[in-house]
Amino acid sequence: MSWCSILSKATDSGVYTCTSNGALRLTKFGQDASESSTSLATLPMRLCEWRLSEDGRVFSYGGNEVELSVWDTERAFSQQGGPDAASPPPPTEGKKRKRTPELLHGEVWRAKNVPNDHLGLRQPVYNTALSFLQPSSSPADQHILAGTAHGALRRYDTRAGRRPVADWKAVATSAINTVEKGSHDNEVFFADRVSRLTAIDLRNGKAICTYKGISGAVTSIAPAQSLMASASQDRFVRLHSTFGPPAQAGKNLDHKGEVLDKLYMKVIPTVIVWDGSTDAGESAPDEEEEGADDVWNTMDVAESDSEEEGKSSRRTEKKTRTI
Repeated sequence: MSWCSILSKATDSGVYTCTSNGALRLTKFGQDASESSTSLATLPMRLCEWRLSEDGRVFSYGGNEVELSVWDTERAFSQQGGPDAASPPPPTEGKKRKRTPELLHGEVWRAKNVPNDHLGLRQPVYNTALSFLQPSSSPADQHILAGTAHGALRRYDTRAGRRPVADWKAVATSAINTVEKGSHDNEVFFADRVSRLTAIDLRNGKAICTYKGISGAVTSIAPAQSLMASASQDRFVRLHSTFGPPAQAGKNLDHKGEVLDKLYMKVIPTVIVWDGSTDAGESAPDEEEEGADDVWNTMDVAESDSEEEGKSSRRTEKKTRTI
């Protein structure tokens, strides 16, 4: 069976890798090779996206006919022993038993498909992009935004139920390729599989701005305060400006984000991240300039060959006249 890696993330606890066939691995490195250890966990197959939370306590995934699911990271790598959810209560006479899914070992929450369409047909499940919207210390209290292969964005609150609390349809013309929470409040960036990179307002799902001048599908986004970097399949890494949503939802922005700079790569970039550093090193150029001035001030003035030749010829001419 063919498989491919869909995510790899390094943390203080180790390196996580997950494949599309559900093979999750945690590798912890020691000072030498003998101290390294590997832990394995089995997830459902046909995954398209796997995402670890900021603190690493929980992770989520989704895929082709795989509903969005939230897992406890520590329990996922512990000994697996079948379904770990409490069995539903026995049905009482005269009442129908409420159907609840059997959660897997380590699974704490699983989404439910959206209602049928206007023709009464079941809507297919195809999650292609995920992002945690805010940090939480409780595995059962998570806010997640999911993008689908049908160009929809769905916002989930695990406390509010299993279905999305907001379902914004057709926000993209193709499948959602990646989605990331921005640095400003209620700001989210998403990119489809054509060449569209858009910022939306989480309060209403409306587009704030769409970045122009991109000719390839954006594969990765890295928001960093008032800036954002992106990597796309046209072999460019771009730096964008961001201004955040308006103070009042639905209002227009005075300034919209644009492409500030771009760098052509010899290979197609697939992932770009921000290391969290805010030190721009503004004082370094000044120190270098001051140091350079000190060096020049201490150097002796050297005369050029042409000046030496001129002085020599003048001395020769003077001697000739004297004779």
